[in-house]
Formats: sequence, C-alpha cells, structure tokens
Amino acid sequence: MPITVSRDKWILYKHTCSYDMIKAVALDVKNSCKTDVSDLERHRMQERLAALDLYRTRNPQERPLDSINHRINTLEFWMFGYEDKSGGEKKFIFSPLGNLFLKYISDDQKLRKIFIAMLFAMQFQHPANGTSREFQLYPFRLIFQLLTDERLNGRLYNYEEELILPFVKEVTPETYEQIVSEILSIRDLSNAELANKFKSDEHTYVNTVYEWEYYTQSLLNQVGIINKVEGEVICKLYHPTKSNSKSLPTGRKASRGYVTICSDGIPFIKKMLAEYSCFAKPVRLQDPERLSIDCIKEVYNFYPQLLLQEIGESDDLSKLLELPKLIEKYSNNPENETAYLFEDVLTEGFNMFYNVEAIKRGGAAHTDIECLYITKKKKFAVESKSTANKLLGINAGRLREQREEIGGEYTIVITSRYVPATKRDIKDSPIVIILANTFAEYLYNHIFHDVRNLDYADFDDIIVNNLGKDISSLVSDLTLERFAANS
Repeated sequence: MPITVSRDKWILYKHTCSYDMIKAVALDVKNSCKTDVSDLERHRMQERLAALDLYRTRNPQERPLDSINHRINTLEFWMFGYEDKSGGEKKFIFSPLGNLFLKYISDDQKLRKIFIAMLFAMQFQHPANGTSREFQLYPFRLIFQLLTDERLNGRLYNYEEELILPFVKEVTPETYEQIVSEILSIRDLSNAELANKFKSDEHTYVNTVYEWEYYTQSLLNQVGIINKVEGEVICKLYHPTKSNSKSLPTGRKASRGYVTICSDGIPFIKKMLAEYSCFAKPVRLQDPERLSIDCIKEVYNFYPQLLLQEIGESDDLSKLLELPKLIEKYSNNPENETAYLFEDVLTEGFNMFYNVEAIKRGGAAHTDIECLYITKKKKFAVESKSTANKLLGINAGRLREQREEIGGEYTIVITSRYVPATKRDIKDSPIVIILANTFAEYLYNHIFHDVRNLDYADFDDIIVNNLGKDISSLVSDLTLERFAANS
C-alpha cells in the first residue's frame, strides 16, 4: 500500500547551505551579541560577516535585516538553540548541543558527531519552522534508518527523498515497511516516468527538490555526514509566478543523484539509531497540559550520553552535566521507579549553590530535602514530586507540618508537570512550584559556563516575593538574563 501523498509536507530550511556561514553566525551570536542584538547590533553583525566575505545584500543602501534574521532562524532549525522572551526582548539561548558545538568549533571530527546528534534531536513538528502539526516524526532518524537498510544498498536517491519522504507524517514499523516498499517500487522507473510524477504536482515537488538538492544535502555534505553523488537530470521544475509578474519562472533541476553516509560516520549513526529509534514519538508542541516554552525546552535539551562518550567528553564536567538531565528524567518517574532517585539528584542540585547545605531526609513524616541557606541563616524545605502523569494536588497542611519540623520558612515543590488546580492548593501559603526542566536548565547553564560561585540569593529573592505561586517563568527569565543573547 503506497504512502498517501498530501500537499502538506516537511519544510527543510533553505536560506543557507553554507556550513562556514552557520559556524560564523553561531560564534557571532555567542561572542559578540551577548548583551544586545537590537537592530543596531544586527547591522553590526552584517558588517562583521561581510568582512569575512560571508554576507552580501542586494540593497546595501537600505541594509535590510531579513538575511540576518534568516541566519539566526537557521541556528534554531539546526538545533543550536531557541528564542525566548525576557523583559519584552527576544533572547537566544544555546542548547546543550549548541554549546558543545562551539566548544569544539575547531575539531571537525567531533563537530560531525555533534551535528549528527543535532539531526537526531530534530523533530517535526519543529518549534522553529512551519511544518504542519500533522507531522509527528524524527525526519533525519528516518533518513539515517533508510540509509542503513541493506535492502536499499546504503543509498537514497534524490527523487526518492523528494517524491516520498516529505509527505510521511509518522513512522511506525508498519509505515516504515510501506516507505521501503514504495522506494523499491520507483527505483527502476525511467526518467520519463519519474518526470511524470514530478510534473503531476509541479508546484509542490519543485519545493521538495529545491530544499533537498540545493540546500539540505549540500550542507550535510559540507559537514562530512553524507556523500553527495551527482546524477543525470530527470527534468526541470518551475516555481509558480504571480499573475502580474513579468519575470520568467525560476526553474530547479530534479536529478538521479543520490546520497550515502560517509563511512566513518556509519558506526556512530548505527549506535544512535539503536538507542534513539526512528519510531520514537516526538514532543507534542501543542500539548494542552503544558506551556509551549516547556515543550520547546524539552526538544532542545536533547543531550545523548552516547555522544559524550563518543567524543571523549567524559571528564568531571560531563558528569556534572548529567545532573540536570537526571533531574528532568527522574522527575517523570517512569515505571514509578525513580522517586527516590529524584530526591537524590535534587539534593545534589541544591548543593550546587555555594551557600546552601542540602540533606536528603525523606519518609512520610519528613520533608524530602532539608536545606540551610547559610548566608541568611534560614532553612527551607524541598519537596520532590516525581510523577509519570501530572501532579494532581499539593497537601499544603502536610507541607506546613514538615516545614515546622525543621523550622523552615518556605517549601519549594519541584515537579515535571501538574494540573492547573494545583496552584489553588498553594495560594496564600509559603510554598512555590518550580518545574523540573526549568530548574535543570538553570543548573545546566551555570555548570556548562563554569560558574562556580552559584549564589542562592537570586532564588531566595524570587521565592519570598512570590509565595503561593509557580515561579518557573521567573527562574527561566533569570537563566535567559545571564546566558542568552538578545535577538
């Protein structure tokens, strides 16, 4: 049974296929735009890229910013990081993989593996492009799975990608077999037969050709992930023109070229596929039970231990970087087996503050973690609420008793997600909620940037001024303020 073709399709980013440009923009955003990417700073970015012969504009007198905006959007698409707002300004915060990429910017071999990990992180629906929400899959995991499928001889022809893959909405073992079957069924078609398929919906297929042959495969070839083999032209396709346009339509050549995985990347890609399946379900960006930004953070926080081992990033830093990942992982309490582990990693997390001493207590009559804020000589309690589903409620009375036992001033409840009514349980009480991924992101950025004097003062100020509330957005703003670049 062939895959049904829909006019909705994957959208692959097509504003640059220059690997050098992507690296230059990432470095510029990280190093030159730490505090300001206002319009003025964006014009300065244009000038810096122009000096490197990486930027030209068709209208130098007008100095339009569209091109620079596309450059920053390119970083988002390839999973270098994401944009968020703080204080009314858009800021760019690098993902763990984006930071790791910049750390090894001069090591091409490690960069290839980091970029492969970025491709494994990329999902459709994507937070930073317009692919329809109907698409729920990991596109490059699918591509890599096909390229390692012996039935396809380790290659994927351009027309197979352009006619079939952009219309796949989900990948299950059943649909995967359908995809392989359809690829094999068109592999022996003549140029004339393939041209008829392309021409049957020229205005759709011209875009799949343009995005794949002119941009995506060219970029991945430059990175050193795939080999790009040229082939004869099948036909030429044309973009639609506006009714009042006097210009000739722009044409794109669909070819019989194909791609293979570069031989030195095959072992790592196979290991990644074994651990991160193409059949996995991506994060739902329109999850009605979660804030959009929390979904986006989860997508961009992909940071596989397998990659760290592969590139030799197994020093003390990488072990510390596991801590935020474990906080997120254990907060979800998969199989109801990680509640105590969640308490352990949160204890480690609060001990990251140089002026907090945290001790795990636990038990029905005690708070999970007893903390002393050394600077102000005051205690507070931390309650870990790991849950495979959503936290249904908070027993404020019990938390009060546990607080009184240690002489604590307030309680911090850390959980992965909760039903909205939970906030009513803590109203007008000395209790605050922090989402686990927000706390993990805060710790991660301090660890990665080697901020050793992690002061609890900012946390305490936020808490005492917002008792009875969810303070996740305020903690997130604090992270953005310190580690994000304005965009």
